[in-house]
Amino acid sequence: MQAGAYAATPAPGVAAARAMDLSKVYGQGETKVVALDQVSVEFRQAQFTAIMGPSGSGKSTLMHCMAGLDTISSGSARIGDTELTSLKDKKLTQLRRDRIGFIFQAFNLLPTLTGLENITLPMDIAGRKPDPQWMDRVIETVGLSGRLKHRPNQLSGGQQQRVAVARALASKPEIIFGDEPTGNLDSRSGAEVLGFLRNSVRELGQTVVMVTHDPVAASYSDRVIFLADGRIVDDMANPTADSVLDRMKAFDGKARTT
Repeated sequence: MQAGAYAATPAPGVAAARAMDLSKVYGQGETKVVALDQVSVEFRQAQFTAIMGPSGSGKSTLMHCMAGLDTISSGSARIGDTELTSLKDKKLTQLRRDRIGFIFQAFNLLPTLTGLENITLPMDIAGRKPDPQWMDRVIETVGLSGRLKHRPNQLSGGQQQRVAVARALASKPEIIFGDEPTGNLDSRSGAEVLGFLRNSVRELGQTVVMVTHDPVAASYSDRVIFLADGRIVDDMANPTADSVLDRMKAFDGKARTT
């Protein structure tokens, strides 16, 4: 299959986020790098999608552009019906705060705050009060009921990432983006966090898009989008660790023959 010839097939449902002919170019002339090359893809509501590909394939760039963390060079990026390229900085900041959740590899917790205070911090900054019933469901889903008064240095890596997951869920965002959210965790803690993300989709109706290099992590998702050279080259439903690994080996084989 030739790179660029593949169009991702959306699953039934409503799009939480959408890209149309999205391109991202860094530099110019001899230093020009095309990180994304006319990518079109939809991320459906209440679906867990993993984005995979070789190093330099554009997977993190795609997530950053879709989340409003990076500008795009051409094309379209939408959250719901809102076109990101049309927003001024203030409106874009407000959209990221109110409609998007983030889970980063490095946890990004404030050490002086308790688990609960870290969870509610974005809403506190925005002057919004959390929905008590929703908070209870989120905390129960991620299994943090007994650790809310602990500060980050009193929590394991897995528990810290669960706090980060709960923080992303707490404001009822339209979509959650995770950039290698289990990259700093051991396999057991990583499996716990991935299970919580999957449960948030199935039990809370959340939408999750996760960048990962790990076939096992990708197997927790409903769908895997594969990128190579800045283009979508495959779209796999109901992935298993073995099916994802086989697909990734195809990238390695292509790299050896080119």
